[in-house]
Amino acid sequence: MSPILSIQNLSKQYDSGFQALKNVNLDIEEGEILALLGPNGAGKTTLISIICGLVKASSGTAKVGGFDVVDDFRQARSLMGLVPQEIALEPFQTVSDALRFTRGLFGKRKDPALIKSILEKLSLGDKADTKTMELSGGMKRRVLIAKALCHEPRVLFLDEPTAGVDVELRKEMWEVVRQLKDDGVTIILTTHYIEEAEAIADRVGVINKGELLLVEKKATLMQRMGKRQMRVELMAPHDVIPEALSKYNLDYTAEDQTLTYSYEANGERTGIASLFADLSKAGLILRDVETRQSSLEDIFVGLVEDKS
Repeated sequence: MSPILSIQNLSKQYDSGFQALKNVNLDIEEGEILALLGPNGAGKTTLISIICGLVKASSGTAKVGGFDVVDDFRQARSLMGLVPQEIALEPFQTVSDALRFTRGLFGKRKDPALIKSILEKLSLGDKADTKTMELSGGMKRRVLIAKALCHEPRVLFLDEPTAGVDVELRKEMWEVVRQLKDDGVTIILTTHYIEEAEAIADRVGVINKGELLLVEKKATLMQRMGKRQMRVELMAPHDVIPEALSKYNLDYTAEDQTLTYSYEANGERTGIASLFADLSKAGLILRDVETRQSSLEDIFVGLVEDKS
């Protein structure tokens, strides 16, 4: 089955010489949620802007549903919905009028039932006749999503969809994204909130300085690159760690009398049993032990730092 979105050797260099994208290759399957992570200026918005026809690529191609975003712009654009970072709505327009107007721009026939259905799914049903200037910031973001969906796209781009939104509303938006996926919409989102990617993405892509460092299933990535840490609290303080324990590369914090041991999360042998044996031989008495699994944020930070 062909991917719904296929990007080949996509690059963008501005007249100033700054290269925003460097030979990006990416295939996205229909019905998946891809989270694109990267620091400010990494190239996330540039990539989305090129696919949506807002920025011209220096080289390479992008196809949506088999249509080239340049040569077959109308067909490709009709398959895409875009929710930008900036909230830009006509302040005196009602919510329902905003959706009807956007649907008309794509040459779609009037469909009041569809408009009502979209508003209900986004918890905007009671706001249909409300002017957009009277809405909260969170509700305005929901309107942007509704506008992006009103022409029935197969691919939805969400560029920082929960920026500036409080934690409770952010989680409500995650549920909206999950519902859209259940409806068969393919979703590509950029986000600064790594917990967002961890919560809803099927695959994660990491981009930095215009280069796509990796794209991998979230679960596989966390298993392959994740680490566990074991924190051992000692009963009594020690000035130095015995030489016999040097092979474990332990981090010691004298203030709270703790040793930290890192090991591969999916390793066949963790070394924990031999560590405990050697701790006992060294005469170190344990007060408490706890373990911690590295998060997607830990992996992301490590990748970006390695590339810097």
